[in-house]
Amino acid sequence: MSTATLAKKNTVSVIKPTAPAFFDPSKLPWTPWVMDGTYFKLLAVDVRSGGFTMLLKVDPDIESPPHYHIGNVEGIVLEGEFGYGDDRGAAGAYICEHGGVVHQPDSPGGTVMFAIGHGPIVGYNPDGSIAVVVDAKYMMNLAREAGAADHIDANFHV
Repeated sequence: MSTATLAKKNTVSVIKPTAPAFFDPSKLPWTPWVMDGTYFKLLAVDVRSGGFTMLLKVDPDIESPPHYHIGNVEGIVLEGEFGYGDDRGAAGAYICEHGGVVHQPDSPGGTVMFAIGHGPIVGYNPDGSIAVVVDAKYMMNLAREAGAADHIDANFHV
């Protein structure tokens, strides 16, 4: 069968999106995140997995409390650096923090990164109890309170 014949049999209709596909994150404010010295710009949420996509900014000399990713978190370091002891990533570095791992990154000089979380993050108190579960809904609420979520269409059915 020729390509032209296949094209006639398998016609695909292009549907124009109802909302713009692009927006400028530089127009979003840096919103305080879950611990002092951290800020975010929420880019997207996944209401089914609880995951979210964001820009994350961390001030110098901030050490994260131990936390657990339910799903993988992928990121690209845009400015500065962060890491785990001798394992460091500077601007341009890609990271995949695997789900199920408890870790505690630090950033002596501060960092800005693009991050995609494929599920919620669980933060711990010093005694090992759960301090916070950061999921898509939690992130949307923080962004909405800051007036920085109008570009996201998300329905949590509650």
